[in-house]
Amino acid sequence: MTKSQLQPVVVGAGPAGVRAAQTLVAHGVRPVVLDEAPRAGGQIYRRPPAHFQRTAQTLYGFEAARAQAVHSAFDSLQSQIDYRPDSLVWNAQGGLLDVLHGPTQTTQSLPYQQLVVATGATDRVLPIPGWTLPGVYALGGAQVALKYQGCAIGQRVVFMGTGPLLYLVAYQYAKAGVEVAAVLDTACFSDQLAALPAMLTQPAVLAKGLYFVAWLRAHGVALHSGVRPLRVLGDGRVRAVVWHDGRQEHSLDCDAIGFGYALRSETQLVDLLGCRFAFAPQQRAHLPERDAAGRSSVAGVYLAGDGAGIMGAEAAEWAGERAALALLADHGVAVDTARAGLLEHKLQRLQTFRTGLERAFPFPVGWAAQAPDELVVCRCEHITAGELRRTVQATGADEMNRLKALSRVGMGRCQGRSCGVAAAEILAHATGKPVEQVGRLRGQAPIKPIPIHLVHASVEVQA
Repeated sequence: MTKSQLQPVVVGAGPAGVRAAQTLVAHGVRPVVLDEAPRAGGQIYRRPPAHFQRTAQTLYGFEAARAQAVHSAFDSLQSQIDYRPDSLVWNAQGGLLDVLHGPTQTTQSLPYQQLVVATGATDRVLPIPGWTLPGVYALGGAQVALKYQGCAIGQRVVFMGTGPLLYLVAYQYAKAGVEVAAVLDTACFSDQLAALPAMLTQPAVLAKGLYFVAWLRAHGVALHSGVRPLRVLGDGRVRAVVWHDGRQEHSLDCDAIGFGYALRSETQLVDLLGCRFAFAPQQRAHLPERDAAGRSSVAGVYLAGDGAGIMGAEAAEWAGERAALALLADHGVAVDTARAGLLEHKLQRLQTFRTGLERAFPFPVGWAAQAPDELVVCRCEHITAGELRRTVQATGADEMNRLKALSRVGMGRCQGRSCGVAAAEILAHATGKPVEQVGRLRGQAPIKPIPIHLVHASVEVQA
């Protein structure tokens, strides 16, 4: 196959997608780049609207230089790629991608032969009573408000959960002048101490995390570790959060909360493409299988970035480039094999650090046992933990898609993005099975909400 015959499509214009597109262009190939956002950069390097006044240093902090490098790289490609922003890929089948173009609210089917999927990640959520109150945001949502819209989610904010993002977002808010009432971390100091040797393999990254913690302490932000969030209080809006420190309950006044438990990969599109999945114990999730170069189990489909497994922005850049090199090599284009090997080596070395992070900020495996029956797990369909448990008891359901069919959990607008992790934990606890054995919610089209008349139109055309 000649370069002119290659028709690669890159889905996602975050760090992985940008570097994949850049690599393809460098080898004389013109890819189509589809991205949901109006401007490239992804979540981590999200670009504000044009004429936004805040500087890159203010927006991205230590990552300003890397963010600007990714943005500049993409800007330089614009005349050499077919770039389609505001474009949601909502279905994939038969060598076609169904794409919704936001500004026009029209959909079209785009054929592809080679596909790089770089769909990124979203927040991993474990709900507590009161989490549906106005003023409660996922950590990523709180960050989007600050980066993209230049506003805070409240005037007195509590951040809780665990993971590196917890401290980063708290730091960003405090730095922007917002009162951060407290950071409540479910991880214990002993977890972080035990993980230190592994995290020392990336000293610069570790140093940034330690700086965020030190800065918050120096500026009077209360940091609590080893906590268990209990409930959010409020009438019409958040007014306080209650947590337990292992000895007693505490209540803290606030008008907004940002919470989350690290990130989870966006895998719905990969699922529709027919890629094989396997359980990844380190990330406590079913993830698409791929080789060291990013090849999936489906010929012509390559995976890169956090959408295939949480590794961070720097690793996403390496993985995007490596996946593009694999695509080119698989179709007869000469590539630099030494560079490909170096990228794989970098990604492999980073695994030790990621293992350390998972140990430092462990998933709260006891959450399901402590979730009260009245807790709303699926807010789209208003399904409670008690309803899920009763469904299991009454029907013997022991697999996620069976539970979905019988209870409607995960059938709402979020398609299980917000409730899937929590529902799987409830099911595993209720059945006494390990979470890897209860399966995962299968991807369904449309993977995100689209106007219903467009679904009918697409079905008629494909029929």
